[in-house]
Amino acid sequence: MAERWRLDGSNALVTGGSRGIGAAIAEELMALGATVLIAARNADEVAAQVAQWRTRGLPAHGVAADVTTVPGRAAIMAAVESDLGGLHCLVNNAGTNIRKASLEYVPDEVSGIFAANLFSAWELCRSAYPLLKASRGSVVNIASVAGSVAVRSGAPYAMTKAALDQLPHYLAVEWAADGIHVNAVDPGYIETPLTRPVLSNPAFLASYLALTPMRRIGQPQEVASLAAFLCLPASAFVTGQCIAVDGGFRALGFWPEPVKQP
Repeated sequence: MAERWRLDGSNALVTGGSRGIGAAIAEELMALGATVLIAARNADEVAAQVAQWRTRGLPAHGVAADVTTVPGRAAIMAAVESDLGGLHCLVNNAGTNIRKASLEYVPDEVSGIFAANLFSAWELCRSAYPLLKASRGSVVNIASVAGSVAVRSGAPYAMTKAALDQLPHYLAVEWAADGIHVNAVDPGYIETPLTRPVLSNPAFLASYLALTPMRRIGQPQEVASLAAFLCLPASAFVTGQCIAVDGGFRALGFWPEPVKQP
């Protein structure tokens, strides 16, 4: 029973792992026994985060690389081979956003969002396939509730997250015979550096909380716990799913009065 809820002997790659949700996921996986390689563009952030974990005795590795480029992804996979020697869990968390009205975007902004949020995950899934097949491993895409409802995130961001929700449907079916399970996690607004600017607007925060039954913003660790579960042996029969971590936001719909117990 205990082995089903541990990741001892497992290796994981977490993109965008130097801060926010990615760092929380990496720490959660290490707490469960996995050795983790984080990848992010900022070399100083990666080095500092890895050093901080290692002072606590956690088995962390890092690579500074840009997931949006072919050389960057090659460097990440080379680090997987050299630092980990195999792969059991791939967590596609890297992403970015520019919030604008749809008519205000220029092509480079849109292509940059798609490259960071979607194409990087697509290509890393395909690059990691042989290693995941060998380990009968797992893929977790960190998507967003923005992929299914409008949350003022900007259309390009929302489109990439919708695609990250769709990708597990295909890969879960195509790769099931290889023992690989593929899922997506859809956070609502979580307190991270990426969301801090918009959540600092009192009017926006109040309007969002009014539509969230739990009446609060989520924490990175609350996303990390679900992502880690989807990497555990205990979840090996869960595949092709998109699970929200949003305090009930996506379930609410319309409720004219504050939610109360009967």
